[in-house]
Amino acid sequence: MQNLNIKIKKNEEAFLGIVKDILKTKKDSTSSIEKILRKNPGENSILSKGAVIKAYSLLKNELNLSKSEEQLFYKKIRMKNVRTISGVTPITVLTKPFPCPGKCIFCPNDVRMPKSYLSEEPGAQRAEANRFDPYLQTHNRLAALKNIGHPIEKVELIILGGTWSSYPKQYQIWFVKRCFDAMNDFYNKNTDLIKPKISQPYNEKNLNQKNNKTYNEIVSKALKIQEGLQERATWKDLFKSHTLNESGVIRCVGLVIETRPDEINKEEIINLRRLGATKVQIGIQSLSDRVLELNKRGHDIKKTSEAIRLLREAGFKIQGHWMPNLYGSSPQKDIIDYKKMFKNISYKPDELKIYPCSLLYTAELMNYYKKGLWKPYNEKELLKVLQFVLKTTPRYCRITRMIRDIPSTDIVIGNKKTNFRQIVESSIKHKVQEIRSREIKNSNVKIEKLKIKVTSYKTSNSTEKFIEYITENDKIAGFLRLSLPKEKTKHFIRELTRSAIIREIHVYGQSLEIGDEKKGKAQHIGLGKNLIYIAIEISKKNKYEKLSVISSVGTREYYRKRGFIDGKLYQYTSLIS
Repeated sequence: MQNLNIKIKKNEEAFLGIVKDILKTKKDSTSSIEKILRKNPGENSILSKGAVIKAYSLLKNELNLSKSEEQLFYKKIRMKNVRTISGVTPITVLTKPFPCPGKCIFCPNDVRMPKSYLSEEPGAQRAEANRFDPYLQTHNRLAALKNIGHPIEKVELIILGGTWSSYPKQYQIWFVKRCFDAMNDFYNKNTDLIKPKISQPYNEKNLNQKNNKTYNEIVSKALKIQEGLQERATWKDLFKSHTLNESGVIRCVGLVIETRPDEINKEEIINLRRLGATKVQIGIQSLSDRVLELNKRGHDIKKTSEAIRLLREAGFKIQGHWMPNLYGSSPQKDIIDYKKMFKNISYKPDELKIYPCSLLYTAELMNYYKKGLWKPYNEKELLKVLQFVLKTTPRYCRITRMIRDIPSTDIVIGNKKTNFRQIVESSIKHKVQEIRSREIKNSNVKIEKLKIKVTSYKTSNSTEKFIEYITENDKIAGFLRLSLPKEKTKHFIRELTRSAIIREIHVYGQSLEIGDEKKGKAQHIGLGKNLIYIAIEISKKNKYEKLSVISSVGTREYYRKRGFIDGKLYQYTSLIS
């Protein structure tokens, strides 16, 4: 926050101009607002609305706006609620640093952060400011979003940081519980920002990086310093927090963790379900064993395919991370690699984050660069790869991100444009099928003008049905992912035996408060209920005995109202009449 204040004071005239320009825009001109936000003083990236609001609060005496003008400014700056336009409010929290089982040469080694993260990334800065405390991170993010006009009643909780599955189980249970506690407490106790009372989770004087010690050695020493911290909870404690959240004002409608393919097994999947997880971000990185080996990834593509198979079998949403420009690859090899993603039945993720390899000061890759063994793609090469990615991704997959939000100061050489996705999108003339490009966003819809489209595709262990509600111009208003397992009589999770599985239901449009209804909004014209009915009919036709759903804690009540019964890890409805 201090850096932002300094930036605002240093560029006072520019920020005053940005506020004035916003006031001059037409009432419904969201594109004009975005254009103004690109006037980020001294930066290539788009300026955040929060930064503009902060600038206004610091410089308002210079502007001397009337009360009505001030209200108009806030209305315009909050006009396009990008963070919540996909129907939920994402809250991202980071774990504290722990030793990592990986030795990837492209990964940064910032010992202040969990492995693979940098202290200047926006989410990492928030985590460090809150001392990596899960309660404070969750609470303060809710408060910040509420303060700039976002609805916060339906939360997708995203837990990032290193390899979650390698963290101590006691820490995992405690961390998730404290996030749920923050959601449960928010309206009952305090909706203001809370300043941390605790000190940093370690003494930075003990994090000496000049003695040729590895990331794991330094972080392990820091953890010993922290011994005695009350970072543990029981399953009973967590389940109590879960139960409160089922009927809370702020409900967790999705819980996401990230991990490595070689950390996924049957036991870990059951553990994730007990925590309440519904989506897993998994580091695919490459579908070439040679490239994985050269980059010291520590696993092969067989491990990747096994992890995806198990996750899909258990009904999880699967978000893969894929990295072009790794050591040993090339633009042409990357294009061939990406073709495998959807042609090979072993993969076919539901979502993807595309992270072109960036050269970072603390990564081992620096040594390869200095020896001339690796270099970043130029803009033309990177554009070619990402154009192919966007053009060939099927309609059932969502490209959540195309460039990682790494500050330009941390990148030694290579692409520093965080808006590169926009460059790629504007360079493609034909229609793009992937989900994010087709989201209905904030448009009003009439259910009678929507049509159902079902896309079937085969995986290594199922037939998947991607069931969409689409408009006449193929915009997507809502969808359901239905998995029809090949094996009906055996399952490592007993309650999923002879069951079809709803892996995801998502209805688009601006996130609304629970119980709120707005005329014409996709979230409140019964699309979810209709999609469930279609899934039931398809499952019956394929002779499954029941239909299960990998529900999140905050959606359990929703499914109960639609006839689903609570199981141990899932909810289900019988298909036997």
